[in-house]
Amino acid sequence: MIDWNAIDTVLLDMDGTLLDLHFDDHFWQVVIPSRYGEREGLDLTDSLATLAPLFKAREGTLDWYCLDFWSRELGLDVVALKREHAHLVGVRQGALAFLNAVRQMGKRQVLVTNAHPAALALKMERTGLAPLFDGIISSHAIGVPKEQVEFWTKLQKVEVFNPARTLLLDDSLPVLRSARDYGIAFPISIAQPSSKKPPRVMEEFVAIGEFTELLVLPG
Repeated sequence: MIDWNAIDTVLLDMDGTLLDLHFDDHFWQVVIPSRYGEREGLDLTDSLATLAPLFKAREGTLDWYCLDFWSRELGLDVVALKREHAHLVGVRQGALAFLNAVRQMGKRQVLVTNAHPAALALKMERTGLAPLFDGIISSHAIGVPKEQVEFWTKLQKVEVFNPARTLLLDDSLPVLRSARDYGIAFPISIAQPSSKKPPRVMEEFVAIGEFTELLVLPG
């Protein structure tokens, strides 16, 4: 259980935390390789094999999250493809009630995401969650991804928070580690980022399966 009297700020990831990661998994593992394969004359398996090292080389960098970079790299209109499949964007069960409950407690809650601004805008448009946040910050505006401790240092210049009184909800282990190294006192993981995949076994961080594990939600 969380002692909410010890928390002033709640930092929230978007994809895999508040939103079902199935959309992004499907987009990068099916939609992109399918469209790329159609153009290059490759079936899905060969297309995935071709793209895998390109993706791997960019993991943990801003390029990995940059739709403009991948549009240039792959010769595809990635933003248009995102919008074409935006019907798959979904809010995780209990996320809306959790956001409302935290807001009612008077905590400052800020969306902190690696998502490219175009993807962020699309998902806020689809979900209507934007009004529930006191701030919305993309790592593209900060200049470094959340996987780097430097991100949190730079974040302080635009969103002042006390790490010792801050809770972070995120599904990424590298992000949780960088936040912990920076001094964020309550880094909490998501056990099941995608509704289409089984829950992960988590030992390094406290992990929740449902938002109700963090507080008793109204209704």
